[in-house]
Amino acid sequence: MPFTSLKDKLASQKYSISFGEVVKINATVITAIGLKVSISDMVKIISNDTGQETFGMVTEIDGKTFFITPFSFVEGFCSGDRVFLDQTGMNIPVGSSLLGRVVDPFMRPIDGKGPIATSKLSPIIKAPIPAMKRGMIDEVFSVGVKSIDGLLTCGKGQKLGIFAGSGVGKSTLMGMIVRGSNAPIKVVALIGERGREVPEFIEKNLAGNLENTVIIVATSDDSPLMRKYGAFAAMSVAEHFKDQGLDVLFIMDSVTRFAMAQREIGLALGEPPTSKGYPPSSLTLLPQLMERAGKEEGKGSITAFFTILIEGDDMSDPIADQSRSILDGHIVLSRELTDFGIYPPVHVLNSASRVMSDIVTEEHLAAILKFRRFYTLLKENEVLIRIGAYTKGSDSELDEAISKKTSMDKFLSQHSNTQTNYDEAVETLMKLMEASPL
Repeated sequence: MPFTSLKDKLASQKYSISFGEVVKINATVITAIGLKVSISDMVKIISNDTGQETFGMVTEIDGKTFFITPFSFVEGFCSGDRVFLDQTGMNIPVGSSLLGRVVDPFMRPIDGKGPIATSKLSPIIKAPIPAMKRGMIDEVFSVGVKSIDGLLTCGKGQKLGIFAGSGVGKSTLMGMIVRGSNAPIKVVALIGERGREVPEFIEKNLAGNLENTVIIVATSDDSPLMRKYGAFAAMSVAEHFKDQGLDVLFIMDSVTRFAMAQREIGLALGEPPTSKGYPPSSLTLLPQLMERAGKEEGKGSITAFFTILIEGDDMSDPIADQSRSILDGHIVLSRELTDFGIYPPVHVLNSASRVMSDIVTEEHLAAILKFRRFYTLLKENEVLIRIGAYTKGSDSELDEAISKKTSMDKFLSQHSNTQTNYDEAVETLMKLMEASPL
């Protein structure tokens, strides 16, 4: 091994000379003594018998006893095993060499393409962008999906949620956004999902194209700590490119699994369960992650899409409710629309983009309002129309809505393998609505 490579490798292994000792282990927490540690310190546990190693984080301190939440399973470890303090702390290697790769939360490759050469370290946990240093969201961010670009227009640096029940099409829409957006850098975090979905997402939804894309994976069989910090690690990667002045697309699937990981950690540490069993820390963790996205003056931007799984299609779920209050908009996917064969099933009336009115033209906004009004009229009178109880000519506005219904449904529908640009979506909407102020 060349001397410089050996020197770099030794420099990266910064463990303490002194070590502590494991005194108790259960399925989720390791209890140790003998080291002076702080909350969130990273430690390495080494088995005296087998030499097996695992990382963990100090999550509680009681006098000279401290409690470690491991990043992996605890099978094979026992009392008396050594605990070393990792002097590098919670830092991960970042750099352009991550592009095109699939990695775990520690940026270790899991795609079988060999090691990743990076030299810069970035902390996993950072403070969000200060409020007065946030740039104004005044530019359109096109995602290549007609219904979103036309009716729920996004801006650079905006944070949006994709709310949906299971099997409604979140992953398909995520793939459409990654392929259709023109962001120079794309960071995808797959947190707590089934391992089978990772290669499927890459091959089916991204067509195997990872150009300018980093995928960070922490599957459901990983420890709660890996799932929790996988999301923060992915955001740190996005921030690295944002600090270089680049516009980054950040997509995370899913916030619900992220919150569930914190629920497991919190309950194991004795936190009281509140709404639906979530401890308070699960809810306070969401803004710490989501507020790190945005647009920063003098730097680039992170436009973020977070998927939220709605259990039983219940929008009052505590995670969904908390997320909606933090984000700058929400895209709701409807199971009802999938029954009608409309994909992606974006429920326009239940969705909103909070910055849309600041970034679109008056003519475009008029067309959006007219589309929503027509769609509302059709929903309110759907039963009357279907049973033939509505008489044409009774309401001229409803008559116009009925005449445009087929074209409106066609505008909402888009094949998952096709992309449209923003100007094309707006032009189609304007032509459909023949926009004029209401």
